[in-house]
Amino acid sequence: MRLLLTILLLILVQICSAQNDFYSQLVSAALDLTKQNVQYDPSYYSIPYPNGDIASDKGVCTDVVIRAYRKLGIDLQKEVHEDMKANFSLYPKIWGLSRTDTNIDHRRVPNLMTFFSRKGATLPVTNKPEDYQPGDIVCWELDNGMTHIGIVVNKKSSVSNRYQVVHNIGAGQVLEDCLFQFKIIGHYRYKN
Repeated sequence: MRLLLTILLLILVQICSAQNDFYSQLVSAALDLTKQNVQYDPSYYSIPYPNGDIASDKGVCTDVVIRAYRKLGIDLQKEVHEDMKANFSLYPKIWGLSRTDTNIDHRRVPNLMTFFSRKGATLPVTNKPEDYQPGDIVCWELDNGMTHIGIVVNKKSSVSNRYQVVHNIGAGQVLEDCLFQFKIIGHYRYKN
């Protein structure tokens, strides 16, 4: 019995270590994105599928998440498309589409929120900074009703002492202490 418990404990430690390593890599990928000069550009583009992306010097908030995950070999364009194609009725109807569009579906915050929720990645939305950990995905509703998304990273603000976020709200892919700047409407921790 003791041997079995020891083996189970070792397996649990390995699983936790692998997950922490994944989220550490995601954080590093997000921070690397802040080194690139990216102009905010919400235009619709035709892009290849799978692994398609708009020009690397352009992007919006969703592109931060997509590019960070892609650096870890996860193609959210493909994953979102496949889930939407199989479950189209479960995704938002905000844009009046009657079918999927591999050029844009993954670049829309409400679609990413639905995807993460469907994959069981939902975490509680709270007003406690300690509930938001490096590697978490956070979605907001902005004052104008638009949605926004970013990745919590392991760099704490010297002012608030809470983890900062990598996002793109118009000034490129930046690191900011903006976790509670807007109303949080989604909180996720996704690893496929």
